[in-house]
Amino acid sequence: MDLTFTAILLGIVEGLTEFLPVSSTGHLILATELFGYDAGQWATFNIVIQLGAILAVIVQFWRTFWAVGWGMLRLEPMSIRFVRNVLIAFLPSAIIGLALKDLIDQLLGQPSVVAWALIAGGIAILAIEKVAKPGPLTGVAELPAKQCLGVGLVQCLSMVPGVSRSGATIMGALAMGIERRTAAEFSFFLAVPTMMGATTLELWGAREKLAAGVGPVGWNEIAVGFVVSFVVALVVIKAFMAFVSRSGFAPFAWYRIAAGALALFLLSRV
Repeated sequence: MDLTFTAILLGIVEGLTEFLPVSSTGHLILATELFGYDAGQWATFNIVIQLGAILAVIVQFWRTFWAVGWGMLRLEPMSIRFVRNVLIAFLPSAIIGLALKDLIDQLLGQPSVVAWALIAGGIAILAIEKVAKPGPLTGVAELPAKQCLGVGLVQCLSMVPGVSRSGATIMGALAMGIERRTAAEFSFFLAVPTMMGATTLELWGAREKLAAGVGPVGWNEIAVGFVVSFVVALVVIKAFMAFVSRSGFAPFAWYRIAAGALALFLLSRV
């Protein structure tokens, strides 16, 4: 298959799934396996194009980022608390991610892990949706530091491919009593430092290979995937917020269970 077309296809998958609780990394791993791509050759691509989706968050919430930036310059308490909360939630994944990078890289090469994680995550979402009692609507800056640390610890579960970073953080927040819309927005904001850190680490590790142009997947494919994931994610973020406000997260849970079961079936035949 043409490399540019493959980059477009994977960019669409990334943009569609990065902020839905269905695991973008898991879908990319399954796509590379089921369509016969070399997962190793596309591993760096899969990580880096997530920055396109992250850029979509910055564009979608630019007013918030602008206000927080100006507030930090003026030492406004609300802006300081916003940044504090995001950093508190980011730290656990930064520390554990660095410590367990080799193990995480091994898991990224196991599509069966993704399939089982999709199913388990779907069941967890259904359970949390049923028992969680979200609190009142608040802003990210108003969340207690303890809750933010809890969300950050739960985010570490997403290092298992197929768990879903957004799914873990949103459902973890709901389980801690954070209101649905606030939980989703906090997950979006937390994605910025988390995915920027993961991408920087991946690029540093692959710097010599990319600079030398070793392998068929290079900067051209990364650029195409980046742009496509950005455009698709920009549309998905707005639609996702409107959807969960009306319908909750159960539809995504049933999708995860069905997708995981289908993946197990197809993998058994590959």
